[in-house]
Amino acid sequence: MVQSLLKGAKLVLALAPLCASLASPTTASAQPTSEVLHYWTSGGEAEAVKVLKEAFEANGGRWIDAPVAGGGGDAQAAVLRARVLSGDPPSTVQIKGQNIHEWAAAGTLKTLDDEAEAGNWDALIPEVLKRVVKYEGSYVAVPINIHRVDWLWSNPEVLARVNAEPPRTWEEFNATAEKLKAAGYIPLAHGGQPWQDATLFEVVVLGIGGADFYKNALEELNEDALRSDTMVKVFDQMRKLSTYVDPGFPGREWNLATAMVMRGEAAMQIMGDWAKAEFLAAGEVPGEDFICTPTPSNNGFILNSDSFAMFRVPGEDVAEGQKLMASLVLDEELQRAFNLLKGSIPARKGVSSEGFDPCALQSMEALASAEESDALVNSLAHEIVQDGAVRGAFLDVITEHFNTDMSSQEAVNLLAETVMLAR
Repeated sequence: MVQSLLKGAKLVLALAPLCASLASPTTASAQPTSEVLHYWTSGGEAEAVKVLKEAFEANGGRWIDAPVAGGGGDAQAAVLRARVLSGDPPSTVQIKGQNIHEWAAAGTLKTLDDEAEAGNWDALIPEVLKRVVKYEGSYVAVPINIHRVDWLWSNPEVLARVNAEPPRTWEEFNATAEKLKAAGYIPLAHGGQPWQDATLFEVVVLGIGGADFYKNALEELNEDALRSDTMVKVFDQMRKLSTYVDPGFPGREWNLATAMVMRGEAAMQIMGDWAKAEFLAAGEVPGEDFICTPTPSNNGFILNSDSFAMFRVPGEDVAEGQKLMASLVLDEELQRAFNLLKGSIPARKGVSSEGFDPCALQSMEALASAEESDALVNSLAHEIVQDGAVRGAFLDVITEHFNTDMSSQEAVNLLAETVMLAR
């Protein structure tokens, strides 16, 4: 389905420049203009994107904001497909992983090699991100951050009421959750959306199977790994997690789940470090009002990253806006200011760690350690690895299992079958 849409998009965009040239002339003095499609709409995210907007405008640009709320980016992706197919793509899009490659393959993205050479991107962008933002040897996007997915956010006051600390193993997690349930607290704040279910799933895969198993099952799609006893154990743990959420979880947005931890309604949340931005935006202090610890993840690190891609849109003002945006994203001071608010860490090499909170410093150290030990893995839930069809197959099975009485063995069998058909 996605590929057929992309083929249609390629044809539409191939005709767009001709139509535009007949409609309006270009001007050498056009103001740099970017319509920016993104899904950074929660409190912490909005503060971060404001930094980027202000930098763009301070450099003479006109920023046209096009936010799409909800769905962990899935709603935005649907809007993007519809707009490209209608011949009206936005000029600048917040985008991730495999989506970058799919749109590039469809011929809808501008290459950014000139901007990359001028900005010395080869020296500034880590190798792990070059694989994300390059297609067939050319830059087609520019990264703005690195997120760690496998984080556990805890309310220390709620944990203290049951004489508990943030768990370091899944056995400890389950024991703590049972104590919290018995005391009348919600152990795990969660939003029942497929991408959030998949976030739990990939965290559990890493924690139970380790990085090698994660790569075999989720990145390489090894059928033996998908059908293994280890995967059965993963779904066993997912079943336990499904008993630790409250009845109101279906459809809940992730930031509302974070707010439950802030208010003391729930003790813990498993979510990437964009959740930290919500705590910080509310004035909470890490180590005091909330605690950040890695999930039980075998010293691994699940990578997520946001980038900007420039779609083929006619107009000199748009072209200048795209050049300006591309030149700003890796600016050292902007990387610092944006990521301090976003909860993430810089995508650019060499940005000083001064001023970053203890959670971010821990993330920087964990990333370096995971790269060295080959325990760095790519997020499936957040579209860094696998195309839409394969990711969708995982999400369908994970969510069905989480919301029904499907057994772990049934889930494993269905997952292997569905993924093999989708690949």
